[in-house]
Amino acid sequence: MIVGISIGGVIGLALAVLVMLVLILALRQMVNIVQQGEVGVVKHLGEYRKTHEPGLVIITPFVDSLQRVDMREIPRPGDRQDVITKDNVVVTVNATIFTQVVVAEQALFSIANFDVGIDALARTALRSVIGTMTLDQALSERENINTDVQQQMEAVTDKWGIRINRIEIIEIAPPPKILEALALQKQADQEKRATILQSEGHQQSAINVAEGAAQAAVRQAEGQRQAAILRAEGNRQAAILESEGRAQAIETVYAAIKKGDPDPTLVAILQLDTLAKFADSPNAKTVVPFESAGLLGAAQTLRSVLAAAPTDGDHP
Repeated sequence: MIVGISIGGVIGLALAVLVMLVLILALRQMVNIVQQGEVGVVKHLGEYRKTHEPGLVIITPFVDSLQRVDMREIPRPGDRQDVITKDNVVVTVNATIFTQVVVAEQALFSIANFDVGIDALARTALRSVIGTMTLDQALSERENINTDVQQQMEAVTDKWGIRINRIEIIEIAPPPKILEALALQKQADQEKRATILQSEGHQQSAINVAEGAAQAAVRQAEGQRQAAILRAEGNRQAAILESEGRAQAIETVYAAIKKGDPDPTLVAILQLDTLAKFADSPNAKTVVPFESAGLLGAAQTLRSVLAAAPTDGDHP
């Protein structure tokens, strides 16, 4: 009797514990918290039911299931891989891909594991894009590589409900011997550029000197021209002033003579006096017209008469 009670009590206790565990498990499955930046995808007996936003989510235990999907932007650093360029140079490439799930149900049900799919797709796209470029293009056109790889990946990930926000090429490393050759080529290009710049500087200096000399010659000629113009203008003004002075002197003398009302005898005497002054000059050559010979004789006679005429103080 005691043994039967003991076995029944143990079985009852076990059932109670089992029921308690089932209730706890059911409660745990029924009550769910979806964090900010995530969504909860509910499946009913394995079939998609709905997508819940962040917060408290209540589902039917043992029938429904909740799977959380991170909707934030996720950087996915890729592994280093060797890629062959168009000119058959092996380079090591490493890139980081920034992805974001935009449609959670597509990301879950369109591909078995989208993380693995994105990594494999990135490797294939990098090989495809860099394989169409030479080494120089691959080293200098990283932005074009980023754009081309992103376009190739988006053509596939759009149907997965995943967006490729951007791709950053971290490293493109050629072999060491190629790096040495590139360094030598860069040095040669810099020396060539320095030589060209130096020759262009000498050329520009010679041009500047020649232009300066030409401008100086032009200015000197312009100065000489202005000086000649000023001298000619001064001579012209002097000649004008001299002629005006002579005219005024003649006018003054003529006015004085006219005011004195001279007779022909006085005029003849003045003419003779002027001719005498011309003759007294050592450098002057006087040409006397034939008609003036009689005038000179008459004037000489008149002068001798005037000299012989008695003055008012003389009495016989």
